[in-house]
Amino acid sequence: MEYSYAFLILLLPFLSFLVLGLLGMKMKKQVAGLIGTIMLGSLFAMSVYTAYEYFFVIGRDAATGMYPTVTVFNFTWLKFTELLTFNIGFRLTPISVMMLIVITTVSFMVHIYSFGYMAERDEHYKFEEYEHGFQRFYAYLSLFTMSMLGLVVATNIFQMYMFWELVGVCSYLLIGFYYPKHAAVHASKKAFIVTRFADLFFLIGILFFSFYVGTFNYDLNANPELIGKLASVAKEYAWVLPTALFLMFIGGAGKSAMFPLHIWLPDAMEGPTPVSALIHAATMVVAGVYQVASLFPIWVEYAPEQLHWVAYIAAFTAFYAAAVACAQRDIKRGLAFSTISQIAYMLVALGVCYALDNHEGGLGYMASMFHLFTHAMFKALLFLCSGAIIVIIGSNFKEYMGGLHKYMPITNACFLIGCIAISGVWPFAGFFSKDEIVSACFEFSPFLGWFMTLVSGMTAFYMFRLYYVIFWGQSYYELDPENRKRPAEVPFVMWGPLVFLAVISIFAGWIPFGHFVSATGQSMEIGLQHFEFSSVAWFSLLAAAIGIGLATWMYLPKYNPVPDMLQKKMPRLHKAALNRFYIDDAWQFFTHKIVFNCFSKPIAWFDRHVIDGTFNFMAWGAQEAGETIRPWQSGDVRSYASWFLTGTIALTLILLCIFS
Repeated sequence: MEYSYAFLILLLPFLSFLVLGLLGMKMKKQVAGLIGTIMLGSLFAMSVYTAYEYFFVIGRDAATGMYPTVTVFNFTWLKFTELLTFNIGFRLTPISVMMLIVITTVSFMVHIYSFGYMAERDEHYKFEEYEHGFQRFYAYLSLFTMSMLGLVVATNIFQMYMFWELVGVCSYLLIGFYYPKHAAVHASKKAFIVTRFADLFFLIGILFFSFYVGTFNYDLNANPELIGKLASVAKEYAWVLPTALFLMFIGGAGKSAMFPLHIWLPDAMEGPTPVSALIHAATMVVAGVYQVASLFPIWVEYAPEQLHWVAYIAAFTAFYAAAVACAQRDIKRGLAFSTISQIAYMLVALGVCYALDNHEGGLGYMASMFHLFTHAMFKALLFLCSGAIIVIIGSNFKEYMGGLHKYMPITNACFLIGCIAISGVWPFAGFFSKDEIVSACFEFSPFLGWFMTLVSGMTAFYMFRLYYVIFWGQSYYELDPENRKRPAEVPFVMWGPLVFLAVISIFAGWIPFGHFVSATGQSMEIGLQHFEFSSVAWFSLLAAAIGIGLATWMYLPKYNPVPDMLQKKMPRLHKAALNRFYIDDAWQFFTHKIVFNCFSKPIAWFDRHVIDGTFNFMAWGAQEAGETIRPWQSGDVRSYASWFLTGTIALTLILLCIFS
């Protein structure tokens, strides 16, 4: 049977979670980490082999020229009615196979890296005093990996939603991992509440879709009968599919941190840095992108206007996040806003598609998936580099860094490679994927193309600002070497994954991605012609050069007064950008002043005074009635005889009055 081993891709991480979760306390932390890492290494090998079999052994269908949809298994889990049937399965498509590679590659590197990182942090937070944090960390990583893998291989939209929610639970656990810290607990609750709020719309969209279409399936290749059902629904109820799809996108916008639901992601940096690399850079936050890409044929055919609105929302998010990133002092929060901006790039690319045609209307689809793949590698690299710096320095803030190129040469080189890649500089990976996103934007609208080119230049500026300040600025250690710890390179277990991801970040752009993933499933020559520079490519390179040049002029010199002068000349703008343009404050005002005061407090008053009051009155009435008749049950026979005679006389008189 083809892919007979595929069930292990979901089973192994789940078994690892159970073993580490139940028995982790009884084993040494190195053993727990080794179990989790070996399991992830096995998953990585199976994913690579699955990709090889899918793309090169099975290959394209000779008749259609497309890679087939392979359903490895699909069984009924719950069946209430013919419509209300929940299936669990394992389906391979070009984008799900690509996501298997992304998830297992980054997760495997994070597992190895965490041997060094978590050992340092365990000692710092003294987890041994109350719980074995190291074992618990690896258990959570296993559960998250299983959840994300289950999401991308889902055979139906309900299975996607089920694992989607499980991913949210894992995010809550990992962000709040350092639970003695109030900030970590607050961040985990914030992430959970915001994403659950967005997921409510996802669920409503699923219910709309399944009720009118009559199924939870969404893959047109695997379920050809869906084409007729969708056409019938679109003809009879024109509003249903656009409404359902946009509601589902709101759920994706929450998970992928699109404006204004982005507020949870920067605070999520309170979790361990490997978590930031895995969940908040490479996997969980792209779930919204994957959702839109999975439903892409339905979007293009039945909700093209709503798809373009996705592009507009994402374009604004990309600019907003880039502007905020230019002023951040915390290295991880700067990378968090960079992530928001880059995820927005992917959604813009999907949103500008106006047909399934590869070369004219569907270029953005391929470009989006390509950027998802390359971005996962170099953003995971950047986050893991930041973790190495934080472990050595003991702080997230750039003021405590500077001059680290002398003391951390490997981390310096890897961080520089990540910065070059994300800035879109040839021949690194980010150039090829970002260039084709901008090309798709120009095909859709010249204004949008220039707008995204501007954001590309801003990306280069804020990333190299971060790089220069950390590695070439005034050294915090050298200001007072007698009282401050001398920086040093991290151990091999940490810099080994950095080098691996750096190599991928250099060469991943040369993969003929359009041959494997495209809007129609057929081979796409665009994406293979990397040697030919278009005018768009030159403009993208120029924008990157301007951004890097400006950052070099402002931040490479140790004592350049220009940044401070600009900050003093535009204090309000700088303060607004540093405080995220007060969007968090706006949400606080909305929830506390409007939702709580106008809805929660009246509902609470009604609950306390009306609901509780009614039942309290009933209880009081029963008690008073009992107290009133209590003397009747005295045990005195004379009292009973008196009441009996009184009752008999009263009943006799009543009967006489009635019948007289």
